[in-house]
This record gives sequence, C-alpha cells and structure tokens, in this order.
Amino acid sequence: MTANPHPHADPDCRAVSELLGRVGDKWTVLIVKALVEKARRFNELKREVGGISQQMLTRTLRTLERDGMVARTVHPTVPPAVEYALTDLGRSLAVPVLALADWTFAHLPQIHAHRAAYDAAESQAA
Repeated sequence: MTANPHPHADPDCRAVSELLGRVGDKWTVLIVKALVEKARRFNELKREVGGISQQMLTRTLRTLERDGMVARTVHPTVPPAVEYALTDLGRSLAVPVLALADWTFAHLPQIHAHRAAYDAAESQAA
C-alpha cells in the first residue's frame, strides 16, 4: 500500500478538516459554552454571546443543528417561543470545547503580554 501523497485529498481528511474548522470556530465555542448551562432562546443566546450578529448566530445555530449538536424546539405559544439546547452529541463536544475556552480565559493576560513584547521587538527591528 502506498502513502497518499495528498492526504487532504482523502474525503475523510476533508470532512475532518471541515468539522474541526466548524467546532473550533469562536462562535461555536461561545454558543456551546452558553448552552451547557441551560437551553436558551435566541435573544438570550445573543446577549450571552457578546458581539455576535443576528446573522452569524442564526448561521452558526443552523450549522450546529444540521450536525446534530443543537436541538431547536418551537413551543406552540403566540408568538412562538423557540429554544435551543445541546443534544447528547453537543454535550460530548462541550467537554473539549469548554476545556479550550477555560484555557483561553486563564491564559489571556499572558498571551496579551507576549503579543505586546513581540510587537515591540518587531517594530524596533523594522
């Protein structure tokens, strides 16, 4: 058996790459983090995930629903109340996603300090 000279040409590699891009997206991480606590309505999610546009929230929720990570429930009220919740698959994604989010928040000051030092050194070298 010969090695594939173009591993990303493999359909499985493309699928994994696409999915990693989606689940590693900042909006996905923040939405999953918000939904771990409880099911939420759209506007509640929008408030919880600061800085996300209505269009991006809609797009990300639809993608997560399509992938089976988020369930959308429409309650028969007037007007209809729509709630979003993590599915079992979404809850399993929450474990690594929350670990990544926690790591990011814990190390943010350190990363900012390193960026500032790097940028200062680069501007002196230029």
